[in-house]
Amino acid sequence: MQKRWLVNVIMLLLVIGIGGFLYLKPAPTVETKQFEVSSLKMAGFNQVKAEFPAKAATIFEKKDGYWMMRKPYASRADQPSVQRIISIIAATTATKLPLQDPSKYGLDQPSLKLTLSGEAGEHVFTFGTFNPVTEEQYVGYADAVFLLSGQYGEAAATQPIEMVDKSPLAPAERKQLAGFDLAHLEQWEVNALKVTLSDTGQWHVNDAKAKPTQNELNEWMDFSWAQSQAKAVEIYTPDRRQTYPSFEVLLRNGQKIHFDKMQESPEYLLARPDEGLIYHYSNDVGFTMVNPPINLK
Repeated sequence: MQKRWLVNVIMLLLVIGIGGFLYLKPAPTVETKQFEVSSLKMAGFNQVKAEFPAKAATIFEKKDGYWMMRKPYASRADQPSVQRIISIIAATTATKLPLQDPSKYGLDQPSLKLTLSGEAGEHVFTFGTFNPVTEEQYVGYADAVFLLSGQYGEAAATQPIEMVDKSPLAPAERKQLAGFDLAHLEQWEVNALKVTLSDTGQWHVNDAKAKPTQNELNEWMDFSWAQSQAKAVEIYTPDRRQTYPSFEVLLRNGQKIHFDKMQESPEYLLARPDEGLIYHYSNDVGFTMVNPPINLK
């Protein structure tokens, strides 16, 4: 009787052990084959054109390694925005189908036609309907249909004004920055304030009462002008009959970039007439941009 009881206990422990092993054993992974949309490289393109059925096309061109918007506005482009559009060439998907019936996927009348051009030739991507199950979008390219995340179409369909560079200075201008002439702003008219940066990296202020520190001015320039990004931009058509308080950014090559201070509150609005843009800042950020820490005594 005792021997049978021991056998039963051993069998129970064996069953529990096997059950635990099977429960804890990792489930076998099923690898899903992934298809690359293309083997193209982002550096191989110098033009991006996004065309839509019911609105004007958005066109970007690369100049000296920097993306510019050509249409619908002529302006500096937000570089990450253009890169997000081009990133479709590196997309992967588990679904690749032959392009036999474009109408089946809404590709006979695409909602977006994206053309990438450059040394790699011209490559066209068409965007069709969405799959109701996966909520992914059918994209046609090179005689095939790919099922991709909607992020690729959304990137190209972003409102053009949102893809304009929100930095008040271009990269080349930031490298050339040599000072600020603030004499035509109300708070600095009496001082005729001019703050300049020498070739050796030393700041100079034309007011004998100013006691600036180099670190404070370097931090101010870095925060306000080297890294500054406006909250938003809008198109600006200068009115020659209207005058505003203004200031100029000085460059080492002798050029001056003019800004109009159009508004202080509730937002700080700085307009750049040569680029036809108004930059929107919060009140505190805009105020800091035109008030360097010169420590007047």
